[in-house]
Amino acid sequence: MYEQVSHALLNQILEEVKPEILRSDLRRFYTRIGANFYVIHSLFSQLYGEREDFLDQMVKLVEVMALRYIERTEELEKIDIERENNHHWFLSQEWVAMALYADGYAGDLKGIRERCSYLQDLGVNILHIMPMMKGPQGASDGGYAVSDFRAIDSRAGSLEDLQELATHLRERGILLTLDVVVNHTSDQHAWAIEAKQGNSKYQDYYYTFPDRNIPDMFEETMPEIFPETSPGNFVYDEEMGRWVMSVFNAYQWDLNYSNPAVFIEMIDTILFWANQGADIIRLDAVAFLWKKIGTVCQNEREAHLILQLMKDCCQVVAPGILFIAEAIVAPVEIIKYFGEDAVIAKECEIAYNATFMALLWDTVATKNSKLLVNGINNLPTKLDGATWLNYVRCHDDIGLGFDDVDIIAAGFEPHAHRNFLLNYFTGNYDNSIARGLPFGRNSKTGDARISGSLASLVGLEVAIQQNDEKLIDDSIKLILLLHGMILSFGGIPMLYYGDEIGTLNDESYKLDENKALDTRWIHRPKIDWDKAERRHLHGSIEERIFNGLKKLIAIRKNIPAFADFNNRELLEVKDQHLFVFLRTNPESMGDRVLVVANFDAKPRYLRLAEIGKRGYHEHTQLRDYISGESPSMFKHYLVLPPYHFYWLVER
Repeated sequence: MYEQVSHALLNQILEEVKPEILRSDLRRFYTRIGANFYVIHSLFSQLYGEREDFLDQMVKLVEVMALRYIERTEELEKIDIERENNHHWFLSQEWVAMALYADGYAGDLKGIRERCSYLQDLGVNILHIMPMMKGPQGASDGGYAVSDFRAIDSRAGSLEDLQELATHLRERGILLTLDVVVNHTSDQHAWAIEAKQGNSKYQDYYYTFPDRNIPDMFEETMPEIFPETSPGNFVYDEEMGRWVMSVFNAYQWDLNYSNPAVFIEMIDTILFWANQGADIIRLDAVAFLWKKIGTVCQNEREAHLILQLMKDCCQVVAPGILFIAEAIVAPVEIIKYFGEDAVIAKECEIAYNATFMALLWDTVATKNSKLLVNGINNLPTKLDGATWLNYVRCHDDIGLGFDDVDIIAAGFEPHAHRNFLLNYFTGNYDNSIARGLPFGRNSKTGDARISGSLASLVGLEVAIQQNDEKLIDDSIKLILLLHGMILSFGGIPMLYYGDEIGTLNDESYKLDENKALDTRWIHRPKIDWDKAERRHLHGSIEERIFNGLKKLIAIRKNIPAFADFNNRELLEVKDQHLFVFLRTNPESMGDRVLVVANFDAKPRYLRLAEIGKRGYHEHTQLRDYISGESPSMFKHYLVLPPYHFYWLVER
């Protein structure tokens, strides 16, 4: 379609928009929608162009964008303009995130506000509050079953509390990240209730069927996400008398994005939360947005079209907002959620680097970096205008979805290796001091994932129980080593609340019948603030971890080479206990940092001549950014103590 045709259509649509909207000052809105409308119309046409009500739906979409633009405050509009003028602002090395549950961290939103100084003390400047929209009482999948997309759960506070917190965070230079669950709703959502009562309009918001014929065709190829607690992908609703798709849990109904009304409702929801003060929107379960019989119903082309359309609509109303893609899928698929442009992220600017996270845990168990190196080498190059979210732990489980080819290349048999990892991290392997739990065990395949807090998975729980100072010291070193990798790898490092003070597994979830069957609650703690205060006690476990992380974060923020511009090179070395990569400042090629990590419980060494082709040699003088001193050397060998790493710069 020619540009002039799309502009003529836009004018036609604007004539249909409600008069009270057009009476507002929409000059900047007109500029942005004029620049983006061709793509918006094209994408909307690809998804919904064959429908008879296509033009009516286009008018509704433009009305939603105009209304949300009118609501956007001058302060937020000013931020939009600043970020439009510096569109790579989020690639800076200065950003460090933390994810937390409001109730677990500080009780509610007001409590978070009172505890902001704690985040600033650590160096965190992006705060991700886990989902807190109104959900059903009882089981809610950790907040990911939403009953009302426009309301805060009363236990967390109110919209006014959130707006006050957002303002407070902006004053402190902290960005706010909020979740929007785009794939499904709770079965207690108003749409679902209407559907149960026989309202066909809202039944069409979901995938509902009168019998098992179509569901059975879907089931032929769809995997089970939670086979242990929620087998199958459909549930029968007695009240509605229909089968409904529920991929995650029986109480979470999948939205039907082949209905344009659903898309318009959800973009309206995203823009609503942008206007509450969110800087970043985390889009949950984006890989599942489009369903087709005969497929696994993940990573479909239409899911990417939906995300592109969401991004373009957001560019019109709130261009300063970033999207995070929560897509825990294979690397070749994850990379697509940035969009397939050569430079600009046309879908989500940020994506979870679940591959790096899982590979780090593999290296912890094996003390061998071969699979880590293979996996990273096979991770596709991301767009220049996009970045990874790198993390050690999060609210979710640790999956073991490594590529079998990479596992074999590392010298392991895939099934046996995954079984070893599961046994190792659940403490069922000789000499393992990890104390995790299996999650999502599939009785058909024997596969499972892993739950557990960072501290308990690296052995700190056992070390404390045994009062073994050597084990305690090793566990703390390993915690800092893992964070040292996500802080230097390239992307936005995200810490998980409680890890900064060595929080152990929380077994209390077993006493709650709504949580007892979901082992992930073992690592969703309530912060013990008396324990947190021990970070001021010199030599305590809490002080050693907190101040160790605080120091690393402060140093990271002052290393330009750690900004994320595809400026990382993995270096293969002979000793497979070591993980080595090079970060280079693209604005100053002489400004580079050599990262060397030892995942072994014994000292290891690196002969600098091994990386001679990168300009290092036996007489290269190095300084460690972390200690400020020359690293330990023996003759021409760089010596790495157990669980130690360096950020090295040439002197």
